[in-house]
Amino acid sequence: MRTRWFVRIGALVLVLVWLGVGGVGGPLVGKLSEVQKNDNASFLPETAESTEVMDQVARFSESRSIPFIVVMDAGTKVTPEQQRAAAAYVQGLPQLKLPALGEGKTLGDYLTETPKVAIPSQDGQALLLVVPLDEQKAAAPVGDTTALFEAADQLRAEAKTSLAPAGLKTYVTGPGGITADLVTAFGGIDGILLLVALGVVFVILLVVYRSPILPIAVLITAIFGLALAVLVVYPLADNGVIGLSGQSQGILFILVVGAATDYSLLLVSRYKEELHDQESTWEAMKRAWRGSVEPIVASAATVVLGLLCLLLSDLASTSGLGPVGALGIAGALVSALTFLPAVLLLFGRRIFWPAVPRVDHVHSAAKIGTRGLWGRVAGLVGTHPRRTWVITLVALLAAAAFVPTFKAQGISQADTFLNEVESVTGQEVLAKHFPAGAGSPVQVVVPEAKAQQVVDLLAKEKGVNDPYAGAAPGAPPKVVDGKVLVQATLTAAADSPQADDVVRRLRTDLDQVGTDVLVGGQTAMNLDVRDASDRDVRVIIPTILLVVFLVLTVLLRSLVAPLLLVAANVVSFAATLGISALVFNHVFGFPGADPSTPLYGFVFLVALGIDYSIFLMTRVREESGRVGTRRGILVGLAVTGGVITSAGIVLAATFSALAILPLLFLAQIAFIVAFGVLLDTLVVRSLLVPALAYDIGPRIWWPSRLAREELAAGAPGPPPAPEAAAASRVDA
Repeated sequence: MRTRWFVRIGALVLVLVWLGVGGVGGPLVGKLSEVQKNDNASFLPETAESTEVMDQVARFSESRSIPFIVVMDAGTKVTPEQQRAAAAYVQGLPQLKLPALGEGKTLGDYLTETPKVAIPSQDGQALLLVVPLDEQKAAAPVGDTTALFEAADQLRAEAKTSLAPAGLKTYVTGPGGITADLVTAFGGIDGILLLVALGVVFVILLVVYRSPILPIAVLITAIFGLALAVLVVYPLADNGVIGLSGQSQGILFILVVGAATDYSLLLVSRYKEELHDQESTWEAMKRAWRGSVEPIVASAATVVLGLLCLLLSDLASTSGLGPVGALGIAGALVSALTFLPAVLLLFGRRIFWPAVPRVDHVHSAAKIGTRGLWGRVAGLVGTHPRRTWVITLVALLAAAAFVPTFKAQGISQADTFLNEVESVTGQEVLAKHFPAGAGSPVQVVVPEAKAQQVVDLLAKEKGVNDPYAGAAPGAPPKVVDGKVLVQATLTAAADSPQADDVVRRLRTDLDQVGTDVLVGGQTAMNLDVRDASDRDVRVIIPTILLVVFLVLTVLLRSLVAPLLLVAANVVSFAATLGISALVFNHVFGFPGADPSTPLYGFVFLVALGIDYSIFLMTRVREESGRVGTRRGILVGLAVTGGVITSAGIVLAATFSALAILPLLFLAQIAFIVAFGVLLDTLVVRSLLVPALAYDIGPRIWWPSRLAREELAAGAPGPPPAPEAAAASRVDA
């Protein structure tokens, strides 16, 4: 009786502690967007040539600017009345009020240079205006907004008031306009994304548990795990220790909800299993916790270490996701292993109402192959192991054959959004009336003595117009540390493959002038990001595979089993990427993918997908010590089938929630991970891995003592018929 009270008091204290964590960390979840960085600088490699140019260009002016480009389209020849309306619009910009930033705040407080005049296009049908804002001031959060976002909003509102009546269609675009539209796209992360993910999980858990109380406990576990993670992530991001972008924040939410639910499913399943044998809920929980902690911790460690491999990335956005995601997984792990057990103990058996488990020593199946879906799957694997894994492997390799058709050479800014946004439409209008690269010039930092030589070379280059030295045509160039800035306009859109080719060629040609001539600008930034992404794939993927192999080796105390699991997951990823290529190219009609998309997909699928093999093989190893390897494989498959499938469906559903944000990258990641997780759960873990392991037999545990003892006993002989295999407990 005293033990029961101690248990209840301890559980209550734990719940109260977690309520405190939620009370402090919960509000910070809504404030994460204030410490996001979605500008180009946050994506650039520190050692890239364009980064060095960006740093040096900032020294030619008092501050670094981010330009808005306002395109005014008349449709026909611009009339004198429209020119006067445009001039009045330009003249009034410094006094344009930004009320959301505080009383008296105007656009002029953030300008690095006062706009003078709107430039007419050669066809005379459009006007172009560059509005440069101080990048640091514009990006600084003011409450729940920024000057950058408010400037875009007010520039568009003022255009509707003063330019639309004159017949001018106005579009606010350029780096400033696109960044503002990204902020709007990510605006759904704080509320909508999290609510959708939690709602989807709740529905699935209702079906799985057939209980109205237990799903709520699991969801609160996920929310508290997120609160704990954000308690660490927010101050680190706020102080610049780690980088947090909109996409990494969205992935953090999904990772925590998915992982916390998966760990909860495994623990609850084992707890319910023990309640059929134990009268004491404390004893049942103690046994369930001991049986679950190893695979859950191993699973979390694999994901954490896999995510931390992203720190090897040259891209700040990718390397920032590593610790952000790792902290999220750690929060999910701690909440699932502490808060959820406390709640389960406080509620007792009633938490499973109306299907309350009783002490009856009865489980849902008595023999493998004779009752229950997963019992029948185990029977199939035991009856035809080689046929099962050969057919499965051939099918996966056939899907993987389409990997070369996956287009990950990069996308234009116009293709970043899945919905229609003004900045993208503005870029199209800009390219129609002006050189497509207008507003995003090539920037070349060159020693003063070589400036004219560089200008002359640029004038001869294909795809380059109007080169000049200095901040503006005709103005004397400013000299800083013996260097000047040379600029030119690209004829192709700044984010197009054609522009990339021009910049590559320029860098090669300008090396002949001197290795101290550096090429930067918007196009060079995009190019350097893509090159860094290609490098990350070559470095990070092998590192993750090595880390996963080492974790599995320690967990399973074997070399053969880890090799099998890693190889199976690589094949699964390749098959997923092949199917994704078919769907993206021929069903959705996507124009391509970011170069980092396969890397992100690999990290999540291998690090998360290996979870299900871990859950399976740790149970198989446990059973193998009692009933032998082949019989243990069938028992482990039958016992874990239901819970692992439920966990896979939950994780796939949570990642699918990313698709509600209108961004191509997140939609593609959502499909790749959701499809890949289901493939891992329903095919790789259910058929390929157990059938291969069954065919290999006790040697799967080589060189551990388990393998030596079973081989010495003559176990590798003909496998027993599944009906004769003494079935262990199979979960409901």
